[in-house]
Amino acid sequence: MAAPSCSAADLHSLLGPNATAAADYICSQFNAISDKFVATGYAVDNTYLLFSAYLVFAMQLGFAMLCAGSVRAKNTMNIMLTNVLDAATGGLFYYLFGFAFAFGTPSNGFIGKQFFGLEGFPSPSFDYGYFLYQWAFAIAAAGITSGSIAERTQFVAYLIYSSFLTGLVYPIVAHWFWLPDGWASAGRADGNLLFGSGVIDFAGSGVVHMVGGIAGLWGALIEGPRMGRFDHDGKSVSMRGHSGTLVVLGTFLLWFGWYGFNPGSFINILKSYGDGGGSNYYGQWSAIGRTAVTTTLAGCSAALTTLFGKRLQTGHWNVTDVCNGLLGGFAAITSGCSVVDPWAAIICGFVAAWVLIGCNKLAEKFQYDDPLEAAQLHGGCGAWGIIFTALFANGKYVEEVYSGKPGRPHGLFLGGGPRLLAAHIVQILAIIGWVSVTMGTLFWILHKLKLLRISADEEMAGMDLTSHGGLAYEYFDDQDSSMHKGALTMMRMDTPAAA
Repeated sequence: MAAPSCSAADLHSLLGPNATAAADYICSQFNAISDKFVATGYAVDNTYLLFSAYLVFAMQLGFAMLCAGSVRAKNTMNIMLTNVLDAATGGLFYYLFGFAFAFGTPSNGFIGKQFFGLEGFPSPSFDYGYFLYQWAFAIAAAGITSGSIAERTQFVAYLIYSSFLTGLVYPIVAHWFWLPDGWASAGRADGNLLFGSGVIDFAGSGVVHMVGGIAGLWGALIEGPRMGRFDHDGKSVSMRGHSGTLVVLGTFLLWFGWYGFNPGSFINILKSYGDGGGSNYYGQWSAIGRTAVTTTLAGCSAALTTLFGKRLQTGHWNVTDVCNGLLGGFAAITSGCSVVDPWAAIICGFVAAWVLIGCNKLAEKFQYDDPLEAAQLHGGCGAWGIIFTALFANGKYVEEVYSGKPGRPHGLFLGGGPRLLAAHIVQILAIIGWVSVTMGTLFWILHKLKLLRISADEEMAGMDLTSHGGLAYEYFDDQDSSMHKGALTMMRMDTPAAA
């Protein structure tokens, strides 16, 4: 924010030679007040960014509760610990490498090359609050992946993949689409935009959700389904999580955190949208409020669509399905939340619910096992969100949020032409290709080294008992036969642990 300045020479020319002292006094006071306004504006923007970072970080608690409720009781401690370590491991590796690969500028279009270990921080481009905010995004991607491979993955594999994902794979994707140096960014500093538009992935339907979802997809495919998930005829066998209460709690925490995820991605709030006067700061506030509204409506629409859609399929009102549908709507709207109208967000959520239902049907057909539906939810709904943005982005909002290039392409269904859609198809293919090559290869190597999947005996007994010193709490699910065949046997063999 540039501050207006006052000079004694200017006032001297206006007031005459006898007014030198008065001119000096007036200018010193004016400049002091101007500096305070600049400092206040900086403080307001950074307070907003830090508060948004805290909200996004709170999503880790939401992921932990959702994951814990969605797995069987015998694996509760394991999945909770992996969520803690996603944050801790991700913090160190994002500090050492990830932030530099993502936002190290100046750089080339593929990868950043500044700020390793935050050397050179704070810089003219970024301050510490920005690092914290982006770290919260990085560990969110890792948390998505952990849900896909829950209940049958060796603990060491979690540490390895989480470090690799937050330190290299995710940051490079963020660089491509979010940094002005990135080859497909909608805010490229040189104005050389992909298809004349660049990719509008405002808060990361692709950058965060697709990356986490595709990584989880490969992990779950390579290690295979949980024991008993499909019978000998290939028919799906339900393995319900042990606590609907934790699922609902986690869902509401994620909902709350999404208000930092999406509206917080504006980074600052003291910004005008240039109505000619240059002093109307309500522009940014209005966009932030609209983003919160579109986020809310997409989630609500997806939840209700899932409620009635699953009712027609199964005859039940299922709270877990509704929670997943709600989160699918949020994952989808994350890309276009800042550039679409509220009515379009309702369409986004409605379609996202059916995308999730359809992906789950395909997963059953191909005997793919994902305890949290993470790949289907974040990968499938995230991809739909990228397409949705290319179809429904409002031209006025696009020019406000991505200023500097008037007349840039917007939504195809709103008369913006096909160029934005073309850019977004490229984004989907690029993310699938990059994450498949990197994370797919990593999971394959871990599988070959026998570091990926636990043994059959450990899986039957439960990872809490075999790897973490005992069960989280006394709980037995009559519908989970492995608790009787595995855990009870282990308890008889190891009386102190059982006690």
